Amino acid sequence: MNDISWFALGSTVIAALAIGIGVIGPAFAMGRAISSALDALARQPEAERSIMRTLFIGLAMIESLAIYVLVIALIILFRNPLLEYLLKS
Repeated sequence: MNDISWFALGSTVIAALAIGIGVIGPAFAMGRAISSALDALARQPEAERSIMRTLFIGLAMIESLAIYVLVIALIILFRNPLLEYLLKS
C-alpha cells in the first residue's frame, strides 16, 4: 500500500473513532438531564411546563454537540482537504 492509501485508511479509522468517542459525552449528558427533569417533575408536578420547556431546550443544545461531531467526521471522510492536497502533489 502506498502512502495515500495509508492516509485514507487512517482518516477513516480516526473518523469512526471520533464519532464513537464524541457521542459518549452527549449521550451521558442527555441521560443525566432527563433523569434530573424526572426528579424535578416528581417533586413539583405543578411546574411541568417550565421543566419540560427547559428540558427540551437543554436536550437540543446537547444534541447539537453530537451533530457537530458527525459533521466534522463526515468532512474528514468525504471532503478531506489534506487528502486532496496529497493527491495534487
